[in-house]
Amino acid sequence: MKYRTFGRLGWKVSEIGYGMWGMAGWTGSEDDQSRASLEEAVRLGCNFFDTAWGYGEGHSERLLGGLVRAHPEQRLYTATKIPPKNRKWPSRREFTLDEVFPPDYIREYTEKSLGNLGLERIDLMQFHVWEDAWAQDDRWQRAVDDLKREGLILGMGVSVNRWEPWNTLDTLGTGLIDAVQVIYNIFDQAPEDELFLACDELGIAVIARVPFDEGTLTGTLTRESRWPEGDWRNTYFVPANLEASVARAEALAPVVPEGSSMPDMALRFILANPTVSTVIPGMRSLSHVRANIASSDAPELPPELLAELATHRWDREPTEWSQ
Repeated sequence: MKYRTFGRLGWKVSEIGYGMWGMAGWTGSEDDQSRASLEEAVRLGCNFFDTAWGYGEGHSERLLGGLVRAHPEQRLYTATKIPPKNRKWPSRREFTLDEVFPPDYIREYTEKSLGNLGLERIDLMQFHVWEDAWAQDDRWQRAVDDLKREGLILGMGVSVNRWEPWNTLDTLGTGLIDAVQVIYNIFDQAPEDELFLACDELGIAVIARVPFDEGTLTGTLTRESRWPEGDWRNTYFVPANLEASVARAEALAPVVPEGSSMPDMALRFILANPTVSTVIPGMRSLSHVRANIASSDAPELPPELLAELATHRWDREPTEWSQ
């Protein structure tokens, strides 16, 4: 495992982190399997774990807290998120700060997450949605400043709405945001346009999420893919999206290097960008943990392949189903 500096916070974090959404909200997740996978990740050098209160109303946070408490000898970094008060993902332009993150609510859910984790502090608290129109509202600024000053959180981040990497640029200028979590993968390359430049300039860490485009970049989806009732993917991979996604993956398949796989290539594409501090694939099985972490030790992708992958950029606009 290789490690990178986490922006101006200066932490040395594993470049392959652990995204924990799949441990609550996706069908097929079992706690025993989740705990075993988390333990294996620690054994292999992973030290950055990203969860949220919204992942099973604290269930994923409780799993992470148990892991951290079981390894007091190791520095494991905890990142979680405050859910929007109106429970709407993503936020929309017409939402006000009072509807989504009123200041008392920011503290309330920080304390809830601390209780779920069973820890005295959270390394990185994040807003789970955001609107840049709220950037200059000093009420959230004071709430965040108070949480930092009291030592309840060490850093504050923003999880950027899907396909809206521009929707946080003014907020970064406040100096209160230490990390940005954004969708970045072979298809979603738009963060390179403005967001990454701003993060480099301001010393803000970048957490790359959805490295496999919710499964498209694993190369395992087909036009007939379906999931059990209640699984989030049924609402995301509506027919129009599933058809287009599978077609894009099929076009990508011929360039996967010999001896590699599409998921491995997807992770190494992201790691080729030095602005990225860590990438957080979802990992619910031992095999996924081992395969994904192995990408950290693989050679860098050659320049000619990176140039080819740049041509697979897929610019998309948020829709009713994109969430």
